[in-house]
Formats: sequence, structure tokens, C-alpha cells
Amino acid sequence: MTTGERRTVLAAGTFDEDVHPRARVLLEGLEAHGWQVERAVVPLGLDTAARVEMLQRPSHVGRLVVALVRAHARLVPRLLRRRSRADAVLVGHLGHFDVALVRLLARGAPVVLDFLVSGAGTARDRGERGRVKQRLLRALDAFALSRADVVVVDTPEHLATLPPRPRGRAVVAPVGADRRWFEAAREQGSDGGPLSVVFFGSFTPLQGATVVGEALRSLGGAVRATVVGQGQQSAEVDALLAGVPGVVRHTWVEADDLPALVASHDVCLGIFGTGDKALRVLPNKAFQGAAAGCVVVTEDSAPARRLLGPAGVLVPPGDAAALADALRRLDADRDLLRDLRRASLDHARAAFTPAGVVQDLVARLGAGA
Repeated sequence: MTTGERRTVLAAGTFDEDVHPRARVLLEGLEAHGWQVERAVVPLGLDTAARVEMLQRPSHVGRLVVALVRAHARLVPRLLRRRSRADAVLVGHLGHFDVALVRLLARGAPVVLDFLVSGAGTARDRGERGRVKQRLLRALDAFALSRADVVVVDTPEHLATLPPRPRGRAVVAPVGADRRWFEAAREQGSDGGPLSVVFFGSFTPLQGATVVGEALRSLGGAVRATVVGQGQQSAEVDALLAGVPGVVRHTWVEADDLPALVASHDVCLGIFGTGDKALRVLPNKAFQGAAAGCVVVTEDSAPARRLLGPAGVLVPPGDAAALADALRRLDADRDLLRDLRRASLDHARAAFTPAGVVQDLVARLGAGA
């Protein structure tokens, strides 16, 4: 353990801060509270689509095993070099396969696991409901949770789903947005043209990408829309958007370019899925959209009502017609649009900064894990 006033957190694992920026938010938040951040990170190099394919086709699991062995072989020496300086070790998002290795090598430093999603819940969200696979994934979730001294989740609703033991070691840290989003924010109002709307994501059922596609199709070009990403529902969404005027489609935008792209729009769309998980989370795009100065339109849920406040326009889950109506109202009332954009950015600066979202984690680490 270090002995100086400034404590050190070692970020460790196979996560990718560009693909899943949650770790970036947590680390920026700890830095804002005076922690020094070091990294021992080797990204696994498998995107969401590849992980889903492995869940659906067990014959492809070998690819995951090979990727893990290669990543961990590079990760171990980095952990060994840096572990002596760590007062805490943070295992980033999707660290189920990393946390046991990290705990073995952490030399007594408390291990913090960012448990943003469960393996079993993610599989269900993507349509994988096989009984044997669900049992195995629940066992993997339980094992990962047992290896952590502190568990970080994003909402009280997510906290309530944890088993009793890890729930007692858990803290809530909303997803938040990293500094790039706040730096990209534009405070000016609409340019007077059609309402501009952006949706970005991995096109899973939780995100309700098809709901977005249906709403934009029904609007028939009345709004200008940018749709970014690809995934499970890409083909359905692209079919819905085919021939719709005013829609720009990107399968990928570099992580450093995304904040400015989003900030150039009036509205950022959140999620619209109807599953249980969709109703107990608020996704990163809602926090990021608000931090970029957009009005956030997303589905009505307890986390959305509690966290977004004046930053959100809420519609019923899975309701494309209600989403289209909300966009029409914003397009018709530019004073309301301007006021909501200003309120959104003000709320994000007050509630969604990295320093703000990690306060409970900092308190837990300060009290000793």
C-alpha cells in the first residue's frame, strides 16, 4: 500500500474505455477526488456482436477462451509491475473473467468490480434463454461478485437484484458522462431548421432500436436524424429507415468524435425496450446526451424519472407513436426546445459529472473496503 497523501487506484482488466466508457467516468471521478490513476489494461478485442454470437453458438466459445488467454498473458506482467503502488484496484465493465486473476495478484489491495451488467441478464436481453446457459451465466455472475471487496452498480434498482452478500458490499454510482461530453456541449438553440435527432448504440432489444426506426419512419422526414451503430437489430432498423428522407446512417463513429456529433443535434434518444432490465437502468447515452446539451428523450422508468429530472422527456416503453409525437412537439415549440436544452445541460453539470457520480465509492474506499 502507498503511504503518501495521494492514494492510487490501479485500473485493471480487459475492458475498452472507448467502447464502454463507464470505466473512464469512474477513473476521472476518482482523479477529481485526488486519487492517482494507473492502468494495467489489455482490451479483449471482442465487440458486443461477437459476445452474443458466442452465447448463441457454444462452438464459438473457443474464440473467447483464446482471446482471454492472450489478453491475460499480457495483463499479468503489467499487474505485477504496478500492484505494489495500488491502494485499490478497479476491475472495469465486463470484468467477469478478470476479477479472479486481479484478486489473486492484488496483494491485499481492495478489489472494486464495476458490475454494470450481469452475464445472465445480458444474455436474456439478447434473446438467449436456454436453461443450461442461464445457470452457467448466473454461476459466473455469482463467482465474479464473490471475488470483489466492493461492487459498483448504476441504480438502486440494479442494486436490489444482487444477492444479499454482495449487496452489502455494493455502492451505487450512476453511469455519468466523461469530460469529453461536457467539453462538446453547445448552449445555443436550434438553427431554425428541422428538429435534429441523434440515436447511437449497439442495437439490442434493450435499446429498442426498432422503436426508433418505426418512429422516424412515421415522421417521414419531418425531422433530421442521425443513426449510429450496429448490432442485433441492425437489419430490422435499416429496413425501417430505407427511403426515409433526412436520415443519415453511420455504422461506426470514433469515440473521440462522437461527443461533438451528438452535441450538434437538438435531441438525443435513449432507450425504448420493454424488458425488465430496460426498466431498471438508465443508459450511458442519456447521461452523455444531457452532458452534450441535448434534450434527452427516453422511455419512462423509475431510474429515468429519478435521474433525469428536467433533462428528460419521457415516453412509454416500446411506443413508437408516442416517441414520434414527442419529437413533433419539440419541433413545433422552439421556445420549449431551447429551455429544455438549457435545463438538460445545467442538470448534467450538477448531477452527471465524474466527480459527482463516484461520491459513494470514494466514501466507501475512504472508510476502508
